[in-house]
Amino acid sequence: MERLSESGEVDLYYGDEAGVALEPNVPYGWQFGDEEVSMPSERGLGINCFGLFTRSNKSWTATSEKTIDAAFVAEQLERFSFSLEKLTVVVLDNARIHTGKKMGERIGAWQQRGLFVFYLPIYSPHLNIAETIWRKLKYEWLAAEDYESKGHLQYAVSLALLAFGKSLKIRFSGFKHSSVYL
Repeated sequence: MERLSESGEVDLYYGDEAGVALEPNVPYGWQFGDEEVSMPSERGLGINCFGLFTRSNKSWTATSEKTIDAAFVAEQLERFSFSLEKLTVVVLDNARIHTGKKMGERIGAWQQRGLFVFYLPIYSPHLNIAETIWRKLKYEWLAAEDYESKGHLQYAVSLALLAFGKSLKIRFSGFKHSSVYL
């Protein structure tokens, strides 16, 4: 599959969802001993994201204030399937919302449009580049002031997702091919 993607014969997307809450993701901080530093925080508020990403920084994203469920994922893949220009493979993890009945009911129609779903082995998030994008979004692309309110956060997340592939890029390593000898 990787070689077909590298040669341009198929589009290969990696998909996943993530939540960005008003509880800031600040992995470290620094302050003077007499300085008081704080960030506003509200539990349960934020934005949920679903995204499909390529190693060449193309993307298809959708956001929601509601919990992302199987119906939401299936709806996004349905919409995505109508935009395809060539045979496309979407790599997903084995989360229940990716493998359940809602998805199974649509896979045949998607395949007729050229969209195929490939499931990663269980416990292998390191194989899904979408995980890297969500980490970058939460820890690098959002600033402290983006957490001031739900509106600020939604706007900042939307801007970052729109900027992905333009001003925000990730240089993913290439595929490592190995020869198999029988």
